[in-house]
Amino acid sequence: MTARYDVQDGIAVVTMDTPPVNSLGIGNRRFIAASIARASDDPSVKAIVLTGHGRAFCGGADIREFNRPEATMAPDLIDVINLIERCDKPVVAAIHSIVMGGGLELAMGCHYRVVQRGTMVSLPEVRIGILPGASGTQRLPRLLGLEMALNMIVTGDTVMSEVLAELPGQKLFDKFVERDVVAEAVTFARGIAERRPLPRVRDLRVEHPAPEAYLQFARNMVAASSKNYPAPLRCLDCVAQSTRMGFDAALAYEREAVTELVWTKESAALRHAFFGERAASKIPDVPEDTPKRDIKTVGVIGAGTMGGGISMNFLNAGIPVKILEMKQEALDRGLATIKKNYESQVKRGKLKQDKYDQRMALLSTTLSYDDLKDCDLIIEAVFEELGVKEKVFNELDRVAKPGAILASNTSTLDVDKIAAFTKRPQDVVGMHFFSPANVMKLLEVVRGKHTAKDVLATVMAIGKKIKKTAVVSGVCDGFIGNRMIEQYSRQAGFLLDEGATPQQVDKAVEKFGFAMGPFRMGDLAGNDIGWAIRKRRASERADMKYSRTADKLCELGRFGQKTGAGWYDYQAGKRDAIPSDLVTKMIEDHRKELGITPRKISDEEIVQRLVYALVNEGAHILEDGIASKAGDIDMVYLTGYGFPIFRGGPMHYAGQVGLYNVAESMKRFAKNPRDDAAFWQPAALIQKLVGEGKSFD
Repeated sequence: MTARYDVQDGIAVVTMDTPPVNSLGIGNRRFIAASIARASDDPSVKAIVLTGHGRAFCGGADIREFNRPEATMAPDLIDVINLIERCDKPVVAAIHSIVMGGGLELAMGCHYRVVQRGTMVSLPEVRIGILPGASGTQRLPRLLGLEMALNMIVTGDTVMSEVLAELPGQKLFDKFVERDVVAEAVTFARGIAERRPLPRVRDLRVEHPAPEAYLQFARNMVAASSKNYPAPLRCLDCVAQSTRMGFDAALAYEREAVTELVWTKESAALRHAFFGERAASKIPDVPEDTPKRDIKTVGVIGAGTMGGGISMNFLNAGIPVKILEMKQEALDRGLATIKKNYESQVKRGKLKQDKYDQRMALLSTTLSYDDLKDCDLIIEAVFEELGVKEKVFNELDRVAKPGAILASNTSTLDVDKIAAFTKRPQDVVGMHFFSPANVMKLLEVVRGKHTAKDVLATVMAIGKKIKKTAVVSGVCDGFIGNRMIEQYSRQAGFLLDEGATPQQVDKAVEKFGFAMGPFRMGDLAGNDIGWAIRKRRASERADMKYSRTADKLCELGRFGQKTGAGWYDYQAGKRDAIPSDLVTKMIEDHRKELGITPRKISDEEIVQRLVYALVNEGAHILEDGIASKAGDIDMVYLTGYGFPIFRGGPMHYAGQVGLYNVAESMKRFAKNPRDDAAFWQPAALIQKLVGEGKSFD
């Protein structure tokens, strides 16, 4: 830590300096406390300015300390805030860039606050399943009013300082400055150094004409929008006490609530996801300082749904894109779809007209591979067939400039075989976007055996630039996500054979928290896609056991929403899934062909078989080195497959259930004569962890 304590003509300037965001770990807490005491004891110091160096005033608590001894080491944040508030010399917070979570609570504990334009302000604790536990639920309502404070606390949303500064009656900021916030705060501190008594937020009242009526209305709204997440309602409970109790009693209530929440499974899952997203960018053998290639222009091959969506990601980030198609009509259709998507955003107020114009100006089209010769990154999004990919990469090898990165959007094919179609396999990588590519957060980055480290580092960096969660996968059939979803889908098929209906399976999984059940998901993605993969694999993996129901569905031409019929029926222009009598009869007839007497299947069994199938295959993926850590698998499923965030991903969830219990369930499923006994043998990694009493985390 390189924190600083300086005295400038009677003003002590206390500067936190722990990059990247000056988080309030034990080191900073002790430094601030010691600095306040030092300034208090120095008769030459008339006032104190507290600030943070670099990119933030303070980004909040160091959540790596949660549930660890450091979290309870003295002084805790409340101790520090109380020390500041009791100081007999004015303490001025010089706020800039970022003030979030515990950082905002720290600032609210100061006597005065000077803020710089462009500062991002928030109490985001609810997003990791807890609440502002260092007086935030009590101080913010006193400074911003009940309604604005409650909204910020229960959503965790970030609000810009200039928006808050313009609120009528706001008391959060005493001075709003354009720049040089520390110098301005020092000047401000000199001006108020002799003022007494010192203002304390705890002494303010929460102003609202009808607090109880508003709080009841807010409770109804929050309850409706926070199913499966206990933190938002507990946030509301704590804010409510700011209107009902004295400050110290309400503060004790807040502390009890945050202690309760931090031990919930939901909070553990949300923290796991928070750290998992950041850890996904770290690749064990690729140092963070690996040089990256400059990506100034991107080529996209294919103007269909995927190609258009991929292109929009780069246009949104201000990177020029050139789309290649073989026919002008295909280009025109693709361009029209991109325009329609952007125009819809403009109409809904999500995108300003000038931004739309800027993005469209970055887009160009071509019918010739030769026009891609200057692109730094070229991504193909053509039909999922190896022969088609071969033709594309032969052409790219011919026209792409040396050092250009050649990427495939393949969802299952062997990236090493694709790389072998070129004389530059070190420049080839998989960039598997998920549909719709301009919306879904996940980007599977597939590392071939020859993929250069600087290529990998560059693609991970560009993934961040286009606001994707990039996760590295090794080469195997289906990579991480689709290799696992195959086992999930196989179980869904077996459940139909044994007595379940598509709607029962979907409802059970959706009640568990999935955004969509397997059959609704199949209808949305297109059942023909899975059918094509199964046909391709038939000769490669003859030992793999499948239910035939999905194939029979496709033989009827029921490919899903795009054909108006899949596992469900669909009405024109609507996405509502309507149970199909035809599908019910098809499944019943298939059972009769197999001589199966249907049995009653519980929702619990449905969920366990589907989720534990993901877990077992995920363990095999870790054993095979396809994923480097369990957290990466969880990030794939949280950001790409609709796994419930409040459960933390399949691997984290298995740890919460207990791997011993998961393994015992697998052994029970292996005895089911209609299932795949070989698959249900717990992976060696699971057996090892069970023996050691450990989990994937």
